[in-house]
Amino acid sequence: MMTEADYYALFEAYADGELAGPARASLEARMAADPDFALRYADFTELTGTLRAYRQRQQAREQLRGIHAAMLAAETPEAAPAAEQPAKLTHTVNPMLRISRTERRLREFWSGHRATVGVAASVAVMAVFATLLGLDIWRNSHLPTPSGYQALRREVERIKKSQKDLKLTLNTQLGKETAPVVASKFSGTGFALTSEGYLVTSFHVIQGADSVLIEGRNHQRYRAEPVYSDVKHDLAILRITDKKFTGFGRLPYAVKSGQADLGERVFTLGYPREDVVYGEGSLSARSGFEGDTAFYQVSIPVNPGNSGGPLLDERGNLIGVVSGRQNDAQSAAFATKSSYLVRLVDSLAATAKADAPYHLPRYGQLAGSGRPQQLKKLQDYVFVVKVYEKD
Repeated sequence: MMTEADYYALFEAYADGELAGPARASLEARMAADPDFALRYADFTELTGTLRAYRQRQQAREQLRGIHAAMLAAETPEAAPAAEQPAKLTHTVNPMLRISRTERRLREFWSGHRATVGVAASVAVMAVFATLLGLDIWRNSHLPTPSGYQALRREVERIKKSQKDLKLTLNTQLGKETAPVVASKFSGTGFALTSEGYLVTSFHVIQGADSVLIEGRNHQRYRAEPVYSDVKHDLAILRITDKKFTGFGRLPYAVKSGQADLGERVFTLGYPREDVVYGEGSLSARSGFEGDTAFYQVSIPVNPGNSGGPLLDERGNLIGVVSGRQNDAQSAAFATKSSYLVRLVDSLAATAKADAPYHLPRYGQLAGSGRPQQLKKLQDYVFVVKVYEKD
């Protein structure tokens, strides 16, 4: 079995043109037939490109240091022995440079304060980079919303108001301060990932949650907890913690690990309101907002509350997880590709304990059925995800 190092050695030989004709043709055929293998090669090229760019920056930095050192040496030459001094040219006319008084003062200042200015410049540069690094860490941990993009977590205004009224009533009746009431502030959609009780939703739905409750269409309710979050691709995996939960049984849909086709008919289920809502459209682009290749663009009208809902193809295969929409185009929605979900689950399965399996559904049961029949089977596996925070 090939290791990661073996794959990288193979890809490096292919990229450098060192593979023989048959081996090169075999590798290209495998990449064309196996999306996961092609994705692995894409990861390799991205990594090597990053390393190559870093090496080029290092080389440029070394060249700049050399130039700077040469300039310093030219400005402060060491006194050479008299025997080594070159003979003066008696017939050479040296042009006289006229330097203004302001420039002369600047040169004198630079000569006397070179070290101080250099340290100050270094401190300034470090401060800028530290600020940029801090902003980057903050953005990654808080999942920024780009201008023109709207995440679809729904704020539960009605529940918030009733909880605040309840707090006011308790304070009035007891005549003292009471403990903060836990209020459901946001909601989104989630769906079953494995029969053992794992679910998927969007990361921004459960971001900042103190507790999470999932609720099905028949009002079955379960407590759940986040077990893993992928901020970059807006994915979160939840696990049901209620002892009364006995499992989902066999899931009716399979998770597609490859790419969906442009123009393919797609549909989704979600909870932008208390009742489940169906939406359909087509896959309008194989990249998401601002060309992000981890997402699809689909022509389905979605609203706050749809985040975390499943995106399925005509055969009922899961191809994505609804994430957001473009503000200036109501029908332009975006969904994380299911291939990134498969990669996430595979990495978790490799380190999971025996009592925490991640068995994705491999075979669907929805192909060939009409849309109403597909929806009847799907509804029991799609849930409202309610997020609770302490005031």
